[in-house]
Amino acid sequence: MITVGILGGGQLARMMALAGAPLGLRFLVLDSAADACAAQFVPLLGADYRDEEALAEFARRVDVVTFDFENVPAESAEWLARRVPVFPNPRALAVAQDRLAEKSLFRELGIGVPAFAAVDTREDLGRAAREVGLPAILKTRRLGYDGKGQFRIRAEQDLDAAWAALGAQAERVGLLLEAFVPFEREVSVVAVRGRDGEFRAYPLTENWHESGILAASLAPAAVDDALREAALAAARRVAEALDYVGVFALELFVRDGHLLANEMAPRVHNSGHWTIEGAEVSQFENHLRAVLGLPLGSTAARGVSCMLNWIGALPERDVVLDEAGGHWHDYGKSPREGRKVGHANLRADRAADLAEALDRVGAALGRRAQVAAPIARLRA
Repeated sequence: MITVGILGGGQLARMMALAGAPLGLRFLVLDSAADACAAQFVPLLGADYRDEEALAEFARRVDVVTFDFENVPAESAEWLARRVPVFPNPRALAVAQDRLAEKSLFRELGIGVPAFAAVDTREDLGRAAREVGLPAILKTRRLGYDGKGQFRIRAEQDLDAAWAALGAQAERVGLLLEAFVPFEREVSVVAVRGRDGEFRAYPLTENWHESGILAASLAPAAVDDALREAALAAARRVAEALDYVGVFALELFVRDGHLLANEMAPRVHNSGHWTIEGAEVSQFENHLRAVLGLPLGSTAARGVSCMLNWIGALPERDVVLDEAGGHWHDYGKSPREGRKVGHANLRADRAADLAEALDRVGAALGRRAQVAAPIARLRA
């Protein structure tokens, strides 16, 4: 029996393991947190990601390694790759960990990006502000996610405050100033590439955020064919340039009918959770198929789906389960402000039916604001 090793034991590892059980797979998770939620279902090797003794034991016990979040140290992935197959490869992980490397790759591949500049000192910040223009967003190059590690600069008088907020991190993780994009929509491509180079993509997904955290995803996104093809072509170029194996997401802004790349995630992605019930084969199963060299599954949508993220605490479960196309996903985490603790998927054959279901759920849970934008899109 094949054992898949996962660096990181969060909800993505948990859902990966649940998807892999029908394939007859075993799993081992390496995580520094004793309460990693994936460990409720699979064995946990509790250790720091840089602990070579633990990494050696991990490598001995697994047949292939993947990861469930991009802040796993790239050097640990490289260490493992010399002993056991690691997918995606450590280079893809390293590029995605550094916003400057990531944006530079997009530009090299001819993919549109917002103006950006590296920032190492307070003087660099002033220069970058003149080059990039304001408003802009100062970001850490590494370790930022879900809106963390960012400071929005609206005017020149905000530069000192931005440096006070993030400047201390310049030496440790680096900083990047990026032009603010007043985008009309945010979409993502969730795609998968196999060991043999086969590339497949799920239907384009539209996303909405609250306080920098994904609140809802709707798929398939209602976009014209040209925009859809451009998005898929950009994702394919990234995958091929990195010799990528597995599932990844490419987040894109839509402005004036054009696409600007925001970032990539070298893993299964929150905006692809709808695929669990809304696609022929979920992103989690397809990721496992890819890293194991198995045939990729169909990425076709089954009707139309909306994912609702539960942040901080879970709402009333039965409200979702009362819906014919309602599906509940509890990550087994304790409540905490800003923490992703679960999600719901709602699926229907027709857009009108999904809009009605979202309307009922939003009203019953007191979450009309969370469902308003997806409903408006479905009814447009």
